[in-house]
Amino acid sequence: MDIVILAVVIAVVVLGALGGLIVGSRRKKQLPPPPPAAPDITAPPAEPHVGDEAETPREEPRRTIEEVDLPDGSAPVVVEEPPAPEIEIPEPTAGRLVRLRSRLSRSQNALGKGLLTLLSREHLDEDTWEEIEDTLITADVGVQPTQELVERLRERVRVLGTRTPEDLRTLLREELITLVGRDMDRAVKTEPEDRKPGIVMVVGVNGTGKTTTTGKLARVLVADGQSVVLGAADTFRAAAADQLQTWGERVGAYTVRGPEGGDPASVAFDAVKEGKEMGANVVLIDTAGRLHTKTGLMDELGKVKRVVEKQAPVDEVLLVLDATTGQNGLVQARVFSEVVKITGIVLTKLDGTAKGGIVVAVQRELGVPVKLIGLGEGADDLAPFEPEAFVDALIGE
Repeated sequence: MDIVILAVVIAVVVLGALGGLIVGSRRKKQLPPPPPAAPDITAPPAEPHVGDEAETPREEPRRTIEEVDLPDGSAPVVVEEPPAPEIEIPEPTAGRLVRLRSRLSRSQNALGKGLLTLLSREHLDEDTWEEIEDTLITADVGVQPTQELVERLRERVRVLGTRTPEDLRTLLREELITLVGRDMDRAVKTEPEDRKPGIVMVVGVNGTGKTTTTGKLARVLVADGQSVVLGAADTFRAAAADQLQTWGERVGAYTVRGPEGGDPASVAFDAVKEGKEMGANVVLIDTAGRLHTKTGLMDELGKVKRVVEKQAPVDEVLLVLDATTGQNGLVQARVFSEVVKITGIVLTKLDGTAKGGIVVAVQRELGVPVKLIGLGEGADDLAPFEPEAFVDALIGE
């Protein structure tokens, strides 16, 4: 009996131990986390509506319509206009070339001083005379004028006998003035007797300073007391009309312009019409820089002249040439003279070259005078051409 009781006790103890192990292992296993609580959903702030302020409006005193002072209409409303551009007073043209002589002489000494040096040699043999010819040809005087000048110099030196520096200078001055042309009419025709305005066309290839020359010519005419209208008929080059208008505004000249790429003849026609209505003395027409190798463009230049002449004759056609191009400028001159009748030459950039002989060559080529020369970048560096002052600048004092 005792054995049975002991066996029961042992069985109970074993069962209890096993139950404890099972319960302990279950406690060690991690239970899955409880499901998250539902988030609190807050309504978004309301979108601002038209008229809503960005911040909470503050209480401010308000006035009724009766308390607001209204204008009674007695005081005029003043609108400030932009200030008008300041009108410049150009430098007088009389004697302008004389005042610019030092600038011209600095770049032309190779011609004048070179000739004086050669003529001052004790023996003027054939080699010396060939050097004199080379000096003149290098200065773009041209072959035919050079031969004529050398022949006259040889004859006068032979007759003169003694050759003091003063005698040589006087001799060379006289012969160069004769070569340049003392008796040619160099006045720019801007005042026809029977009508107003005078009409001047300015032509030339790109790069010669044509538009700038037109603006400077306006200053020359204003300085001489004439009123000017500018026609910006160069409608193909970007900003050409703006450039010309700027020149005009500086001296009070009115500029007629058209749309970029528009018809140049139409702009030129309108400029002459405006000049008549305004009672201007002169209309200056700046044309496009025609490439002399483009036949169609040259024909269009002729069209501009024909359209203008439906209102009045063109009094002056000035061809602008770059003096630094030398003999190449003569090719341009020939072609332009075939399209429009050239009446005068404007030589620019004479301050930067020793090739002053182009004055002689271009006059011989076209049979028309050089009327104006450009001696620098300044606004008043365009001067009427004076043969004596020009030659004096070449050979110095």
